[in-house]
Amino acid sequence: MKAAWIEDVLSLLPPLAFLVAARFRDRPPMDRFPYGYHRSVGVAYLTASAALLAMGGFILYDSATVLVRFEHPSIGLIELFGQQIWLGWLMIGALLYSGLPPVLLGRAKQRLAAQLHDKVLYADAEMNRADWATAGAAILGVIGIGAGLWWADAVAAIVISLDIVHDGYGNVRTAVHDLMDRRPTTYDHAKPLPLVDQVEEHLRAIPWVARAEVRLREEGHVLVGEAYVVLVGSPGDVLQLVERTTRAIEDLDWRLHDVAVVVLPRLDS
Repeated sequence: MKAAWIEDVLSLLPPLAFLVAARFRDRPPMDRFPYGYHRSVGVAYLTASAALLAMGGFILYDSATVLVRFEHPSIGLIELFGQQIWLGWLMIGALLYSGLPPVLLGRAKQRLAAQLHDKVLYADAEMNRADWATAGAAILGVIGIGAGLWWADAVAAIVISLDIVHDGYGNVRTAVHDLMDRRPTTYDHAKPLPLVDQVEEHLRAIPWVARAEVRLREEGHVLVGEAYVVLVGSPGDVLQLVERTTRAIEDLDWRLHDVAVVVLPRLDS
């Protein structure tokens, strides 16, 4: 029950990170932060993920210690309306109540994460969708204690902690990779973002462009980077063409926030 409670409290970290980042990400650039505050989303994501990983490790250690020490937990009785009721039934009811609604919330948040290209919101949705596993493990632990299996409680807590560690590690890994300017991925980290290839195809279809390569990175919800092009002959007013091309690129998708078109004499691999 302690592990399930801590897991429920930790599930507040991703939405809190989302809300805090939302207060900063749209602030305009300034002298101290000339690129703006878009990376606040990534910083919030990393902070929440690291907290998840740390607390998951703590619960794992605490539960394993209980198991090694052969500690025998007990669940007593409580009097309700003049009747003696096993406290385990109330625990199971509370776990069912806390475990089912987040699954529905997780599905709703997942759709929004796809629309917003928000990995923090997606991590929150994944934790919500997995809450049924946490509640199920805790319920089995309570039933095990009632059946006289003293080790069931510690095993259930270990299962819950492993789920938290798995979420924390996966999210920390993704957050670090994004802060290291990895090639942009889809909101669920499943594959490279097709938008990079779409921008390259758009550039290569322009008559005055001989070769084009695009390098983008994620800064929160938006993508920034450079588009390197080699001209075909002497196309005329290069500055006007570059300006027009820059606007056309950023009109392809709302996530393309700041893409600089750079004209080079040649492109190396």
